[in-house]
Amino acid sequence: MNLANKLTMFRVVLVPFFLIAMSVSAIPMRFLWALVIFILASITDMLDGKVARKFNMVTNFGKFLDPLADKILVAGALICFVELGWARAWVVAVILMREFAVSGVRLAAASGEKKTVIAANIWGKLKTAFTMIAIIAVLFMNILVQFGVICELGGQTGFEFPIAIITDVLMYITLALTVISGVKYIYDYRECIDPRK
Repeated sequence: MNLANKLTMFRVVLVPFFLIAMSVSAIPMRFLWALVIFILASITDMLDGKVARKFNMVTNFGKFLDPLADKILVAGALICFVELGWARAWVVAVILMREFAVSGVRLAAASGEKKTVIAANIWGKLKTAFTMIAIIAVLFMNILVQFGVICELGGQTGFEFPIAIITDVLMYITLALTVISGVKYIYDYRECIDPRK
């Protein structure tokens, strides 16, 4: 396994630690730990592609695993957000449905006659980048709440800040980019899911 793929695998390995930090309330400063882990995972997402292209390490395995690792990381984060009441369940459900649909197209393409491995396109990369930025922003706001620096509008301690509104806006933009990129994927590779084949 080359370095680029190892970076991608490392991102997958980080996911359980992120989920533990998000879910176990007994962990001191758990959201801060979750943010550190998520940022580290996001850095590997930026590095693996650059390393693969610079050192000619692009492989079909990497093309398949890289977006899958992103989906696992993002899905875990968004599900935790729903559990904590930070994100609306229907928004996360639509985002996850898109991920399943695109994964299905990828699987159909890889198992078809041409054995096509679909790499992430510009819309998919934009969606992933914005989603990760949104998750980091939401985590950061809630860390500030945890430390009493800010509070939701009408709160008792800290500087009043429209946390819920900002979170909703970030999630709706993420949703829009997710749907647009998903529709484009399905349209571009519609021959892979032709029911007549």
